[in-house]
Amino acid sequence: MTERAERGHAAGACINSGPWDLGALSRPPKVDWVTTDGTVRSLYYSGEPYQGKPTRVFAYYGVPANHEGRAPAMVLVHGGGGKAFPEWAEMWAKRGYASLAMDLSGIGPDGTRHADGMPDQGHDDKFMTLANGIEDTWPYHAVAAVIRGVSMLAAQPEVDGDRIGVTGISWGGYLTCIVAGLDRRLKLAVPVYGCGYLLDNSAWVDILNGLPGAERALWMDNFDPSVYLPQATMPMLWINGTNDGAYPLDSYQKSYRTPPGARSLCVTVRMPHGHEAGWSPVEIGLFADQHLCGGTPLPRLGSPVIRDGVIQASVEAPVAVGKAALHYTTDTTAWSDREWESSPAEVNGATVRVTLPDTRPLVAFLTVTDRRGATVSTEHEVLR
Repeated sequence: MTERAERGHAAGACINSGPWDLGALSRPPKVDWVTTDGTVRSLYYSGEPYQGKPTRVFAYYGVPANHEGRAPAMVLVHGGGGKAFPEWAEMWAKRGYASLAMDLSGIGPDGTRHADGMPDQGHDDKFMTLANGIEDTWPYHAVAAVIRGVSMLAAQPEVDGDRIGVTGISWGGYLTCIVAGLDRRLKLAVPVYGCGYLLDNSAWVDILNGLPGAERALWMDNFDPSVYLPQATMPMLWINGTNDGAYPLDSYQKSYRTPPGARSLCVTVRMPHGHEAGWSPVEIGLFADQHLCGGTPLPRLGSPVIRDGVIQASVEAPVAVGKAALHYTTDTTAWSDREWESSPAEVNGATVRVTLPDTRPLVAFLTVTDRRGATVSTEHEVLR
């Protein structure tokens, strides 16, 4: 058994654990509470050593409101330019969840770097520091901090350690994809925007191609989510926009097709890219309720079938469908620049269908929205 496999086995599963010691990360970290009352409390928890020195991760802990017994919990992973957001933790606490929103750039509650912080989250820290050792890179520390966040939550007396999920936005979605393949304690994962296959197509293709060949291979082998997504067996909800400039739909599709577990997909035409936009979709809370609390499921769409100029898919909707739509583009420019059009689709019993435009090439997908406002999508189809 390799050293990597041994480390994965120590955490309860023989998996590719990359450069992380999952056995150590699965143990509750040391916590230094800053505030201990109110709906949202602040704390530091221990991180990985950085440049030979110990680190701490600042975070906000949301206490579940009006909950009897042990509550479900969510780990909340910010993206580039983000921080530990107390309002995000509070949002989940009001829903009845414990929550942990950590900072992943060495920033404390006052918005400045603290003395024992992890690496910053700039592009140099993400891509350019491999020569210093893999343990001094931002992806190494960020993944470790998220997994330790799961361990911190699981150790809280009001938390049900068997009902923990994770959601992340942009680079937080990227981290969510990695952690979903590493941490078997997680019962669901919701990456928003972020995905893998970054060298195939992403905002960072030029940066990755600019690395020396050995460093590029080392980064991709250890830090691209495509390495770990085949190990992600929990249900996953994938949320993105048609025109996302960082994580385009082709790499996104490769990513959501990779995990073996159940998936739901929610693609929105021109969804804006940002933290508030990334934590606001109603589908995230409903998906968590579905898998952690026995809540009413999201609608489910089957794989689209195209025949005689008509696209159709099966639909299962525990809550009645309010509307259905076809979304399509005839552009062949970069994904972020394409113009999309939408038109109504017909729901007839357990089938949604609509006639496609004659123009080729064409990219098209279907959506249904139930009366709660929850939308799910089919995969996009490319017609030549």
